[in-house]
Amino acid sequence: MKREFKNIVLIGMPGSGKTTIGKMLSDKLNKKLIDIDGCIEKQQGRTISEIFKGGEEYFRNLELKAVEQASEKEDVIISTGGGVIKNKKNILNLRKKGLIIFIDRPLRNIISDLDIMNRPLLKNDIGQIEKVFEDRYHIYKNYCDFFVENIYTIEKVLKDIIKIYNDNM
Repeated sequence: MKREFKNIVLIGMPGSGKTTIGKMLSDKLNKKLIDIDGCIEKQQGRTISEIFKGGEEYFRNLELKAVEQASEKEDVIISTGGGVIKNKKNILNLRKKGLIIFIDRPLRNIISDLDIMNRPLLKNDIGQIEKVFEDRYHIYKNYCDFFVENIYTIEKVLKDIIKIYNDNM
């Protein structure tokens, strides 16, 4: 049975460009952007870093609820946090109505311009990003419907995503 795609879902490493790309896609396609981390911050009235002080499990439970809510929407762009793939329920929810696109960006590019101070799992050790990359890369590849390399201009990335989306409507 062919899936019907109502949403575009962006997954990928922290610093891969999901939020920036999501905002630009939202403007280009005239679709609402749902940024999962932003939703959690708004709902909790705290930053992700502050929420993480309650523990990763606490944050992941909030994330699961936010993903469930976002997944029920239609005709939206959903930008996820980098760790959304750690819970398969998130992917199952996102997949119900969404075309899942992995924003694949090389680790060296991520490291070169990543603000780690706002990344709870990375702020104590920049070397941690290498471990996170190694642990998650194959999961992103496994869970995505398509992947787009974020190594060219942002305009090329947007064009590639829009083509994939249009070809699969």
